[in-house]
Amino acid sequence: MSTFQDLGSLLLVRGADELDHAGGTLYVHLHRVAKRLRELGGSETLVLAGLAHAAYGTDGFPTHLFDWQQERSVLEAVIGPDAELLVYRYGACDRETSWRDLAEHSTVTDRFTGTSEELSSAELREFVDLTIVNELDVLDHAPDLRPKLQAFLQEQIPRWQSLASPAVTAEANRAVGLIAPAS
Repeated sequence: MSTFQDLGSLLLVRGADELDHAGGTLYVHLHRVAKRLRELGGSETLVLAGLAHAAYGTDGFPTHLFDWQQERSVLEAVIGPDAELLVYRYGACDRETSWRDLAEHSTVTDRFTGTSEELSSAELREFVDLTIVNELDVLDHAPDLRPKLQAFLQEQIPRWQSLASPAVTAEANRAVGLIAPAS
Protein backbone atom coordinates (compact mmCIF):
# COMPACT_ATOMS: atom_id res chain seq x y z
CA MET A 1 0.00 0.00 0.00
CA SER A 2 1.07 3.57 -0.61
CA THR A 3 1.24 6.25 2.05
CA PHE A 4 -1.82 7.87 0.46
CA GLN A 5 -3.79 4.61 0.70
CA ASP A 6 -2.59 3.99 4.26
CA LEU A 7 -3.78 7.45 5.25
CA GLY A 8 -7.12 6.92 3.51
CA SER A 9 -7.62 3.70 5.46
CA LEU A 10 -6.71 5.43 8.72
CA LEU A 11 -9.20 8.22 8.00
CA LEU A 12 -11.90 5.59 7.48
CA VAL A 13 -11.01 3.91 10.78
CA ARG A 14 -11.29 7.32 12.47
CA GLY A 15 -14.79 7.85 11.03
CA ALA A 16 -14.17 10.50 8.37
CA ASP A 17 -16.77 8.81 6.18
CA GLU A 18 -19.42 9.26 8.88
CA LEU A 19 -19.06 13.02 9.30
CA ASP A 20 -21.16 15.39 7.20
CA HIS A 21 -19.24 18.01 5.27
CA ALA A 22 -19.77 20.21 2.23
CA GLY A 23 -20.69 17.99 -0.70
CA GLY A 24 -21.02 14.75 1.25
CA THR A 25 -18.77 13.44 3.97
CA LEU A 26 -15.52 14.70 5.41
CA TYR A 27 -13.77 11.71 3.80
CA VAL A 28 -15.01 12.72 0.33
CA HIS A 29 -14.04 16.37 0.94
CA LEU A 30 -10.53 15.40 2.06
CA HIS A 31 -10.06 13.33 -1.09
CA ARG A 32 -11.29 16.14 -3.33
CA VAL A 33 -8.85 18.59 -1.72
CA ALA A 34 -5.93 16.16 -2.09
CA LYS A 35 -6.86 15.42 -5.71
CA ARG A 36 -7.07 19.12 -6.59
CA LEU A 37 -3.74 19.83 -4.94
CA ARG A 38 -2.17 17.00 -6.97
CA GLU A 39 -3.76 18.30 -10.21
CA LEU A 40 -2.34 21.76 -9.45
CA GLY A 41 1.19 20.37 -9.07
CA GLY A 42 1.39 20.12 -5.30
CA SER A 43 4.23 18.12 -3.75
CA GLU A 44 3.51 14.71 -2.24
CA THR A 45 3.85 16.33 1.20
CA LEU A 46 1.19 18.89 0.30
CA VAL A 47 -1.12 16.26 -1.20
CA LEU A 48 -0.86 14.11 1.94
CA ALA A 49 -1.51 17.17 4.10
CA GLY A 50 -4.52 17.93 1.92
CA LEU A 51 -5.88 14.46 2.56
CA ALA A 52 -5.43 14.88 6.33
CA HIS A 53 -5.94 18.64 6.70
CA ALA A 54 -8.90 18.36 9.10
CA ALA A 55 -7.40 15.62 11.26
CA TYR A 56 -7.20 17.94 14.29
CA GLY A 57 -10.31 19.87 13.33
CA THR A 58 -10.02 23.42 12.04
CA ASP A 59 -11.14 26.85 13.08
CA GLY A 60 -14.06 26.39 10.67
CA PHE A 61 -14.73 22.67 11.32
CA PRO A 62 -14.22 21.83 15.00
CA THR A 63 -14.78 18.06 14.78
CA HIS A 64 -11.46 16.22 15.00
CA LEU A 65 -10.31 12.72 14.06
CA PHE A 66 -7.12 12.86 16.15
CA ASP A 67 -6.36 14.52 19.47
CA TRP A 68 -3.74 17.18 18.74
CA GLN A 69 -2.25 16.86 22.23
CA GLN A 70 -1.97 13.07 22.34
CA GLU A 71 -1.95 11.71 18.80
CA ARG A 72 0.26 13.82 16.58
CA SER A 73 2.79 10.99 16.54
CA VAL A 74 0.15 8.60 15.17
CA LEU A 75 -0.46 10.79 12.13
CA GLU A 76 3.25 11.59 11.75
CA ALA A 77 4.07 7.87 11.62
CA VAL A 78 1.82 7.53 8.57
CA ILE A 79 2.48 10.73 6.60
CA GLY A 80 5.86 11.92 7.89
CA PRO A 81 6.88 14.93 9.96
CA ASP A 82 6.64 17.58 7.22
CA ALA A 83 3.10 16.70 6.16
CA GLU A 84 1.99 16.29 9.78
CA LEU A 85 3.38 19.71 10.70
CA LEU A 86 1.44 21.28 7.83
CA VAL A 87 -1.73 19.48 8.96
CA TYR A 88 -1.15 20.70 12.51
CA ARG A 89 -0.54 24.30 11.41
CA TYR A 90 -3.63 24.25 9.23
CA GLY A 91 -5.86 22.79 11.94
CA ALA A 92 -4.42 24.96 14.69
CA CYS A 93 -4.59 28.20 12.72
CA ASP A 94 -6.63 30.95 14.33
CA ARG A 95 -8.09 32.27 11.11
CA GLU A 96 -9.26 35.62 12.43
CA THR A 97 -5.80 36.65 13.63
CA SER A 98 -3.80 34.94 10.88
CA TRP A 99 -5.48 35.02 7.49
CA ARG A 100 -6.15 38.65 6.63
CA ASP A 101 -2.61 40.02 6.88
CA LEU A 102 -0.66 36.81 6.32
CA ALA A 103 1.24 38.25 3.34
CA GLU A 104 2.44 41.17 5.47
CA HIS A 105 3.44 39.37 8.67
CA SER A 106 3.98 35.71 7.61
CA THR A 107 2.73 34.66 11.03
CA VAL A 108 0.19 32.02 11.95
CA THR A 109 -1.40 32.11 15.40
CA ASP A 110 -2.08 28.73 17.00
CA ARG A 111 -5.66 28.62 18.33
CA PHE A 112 -4.78 25.68 20.61
CA THR A 113 -1.79 27.23 22.38
CA GLY A 114 -2.14 30.96 21.70
CA THR A 115 1.43 31.10 20.36
CA SER A 116 2.43 32.55 17.00
CA GLU A 117 4.92 31.23 14.47
CA GLU A 118 6.54 33.04 11.55
CA LEU A 119 6.65 30.79 8.51
CA SER A 120 9.30 30.65 5.81
CA SER A 121 8.35 31.40 2.20
CA ALA A 122 8.15 27.68 1.39
CA GLU A 123 6.03 26.96 4.47
CA LEU A 124 3.73 29.87 3.62
CA ARG A 125 3.27 28.62 0.05
CA GLU A 126 2.16 25.17 1.20
CA PHE A 127 -0.04 26.62 3.94
CA VAL A 128 -1.74 29.10 1.60
CA ASP A 129 -2.10 26.57 -1.23
CA LEU A 130 -3.81 24.16 1.16
CA THR A 131 -6.01 26.94 2.56
CA ILE A 132 -7.12 28.19 -0.84
CA VAL A 133 -7.81 24.75 -2.28
CA ASN A 134 -9.81 23.77 0.79
CA GLU A 135 -11.90 26.94 0.57
CA LEU A 136 -12.44 26.43 -3.17
CA ASP A 137 -13.76 22.93 -2.51
CA VAL A 138 -16.20 24.28 0.08
CA LEU A 139 -17.20 27.01 -2.38
CA ASP A 140 -17.93 24.35 -5.01
CA HIS A 141 -19.94 22.07 -2.71
CA ALA A 142 -21.76 24.25 -0.17
CA PRO A 143 -24.32 26.39 -2.02
CA ASP A 144 -25.61 27.90 1.22
CA LEU A 145 -22.12 29.26 2.03
CA ARG A 146 -21.32 30.38 -1.51
CA PRO A 147 -22.31 34.09 -1.36
CA LYS A 148 -20.36 34.80 1.82
CA LEU A 149 -17.39 32.60 0.89
CA GLN A 150 -17.21 33.99 -2.65
CA ALA A 151 -17.06 37.55 -1.30
CA PHE A 152 -14.41 36.57 1.24
CA LEU A 153 -12.26 34.86 -1.40
CA GLN A 154 -12.62 37.75 -3.84
CA GLU A 155 -11.18 39.98 -1.14
CA GLN A 156 -8.58 37.53 0.20
CA ILE A 157 -7.11 35.92 -2.95
CA PRO A 158 -5.42 39.15 -4.14
CA ARG A 159 -3.78 39.43 -0.70
CA TRP A 160 -2.44 35.87 -0.90
CA GLN A 161 -1.40 35.71 -4.56
CA SER A 162 2.22 36.56 -3.73
CA LEU A 163 2.28 33.59 -1.33
CA ALA A 164 0.46 30.93 -3.32
CA SER A 165 1.85 28.86 -6.16
CA PRO A 166 1.04 30.20 -9.64
CA ALA A 167 -1.22 27.22 -10.42
CA VAL A 168 -3.28 27.66 -7.24
CA THR A 169 -3.48 31.43 -7.78
CA ALA A 170 -4.75 30.92 -11.34
CA GLU A 171 -7.29 28.33 -10.19
CA ALA A 172 -8.51 30.62 -7.40
CA ASN A 173 -8.82 33.63 -9.70
CA ARG A 174 -10.80 31.55 -12.18
CA ALA A 175 -13.03 30.04 -9.52
CA VAL A 176 -13.98 33.33 -7.88
CA GLY A 177 -14.13 35.41 -11.05
CA LEU A 178 -11.03 37.52 -10.56
CA ILE A 179 -8.73 38.65 -13.33
CA ALA A 180 -5.16 37.54 -12.80
CA PRO A 181 -2.70 40.44 -12.70
CA ALA A 182 -0.53 40.93 -15.79
CA SER A 183 2.99 39.62 -15.38
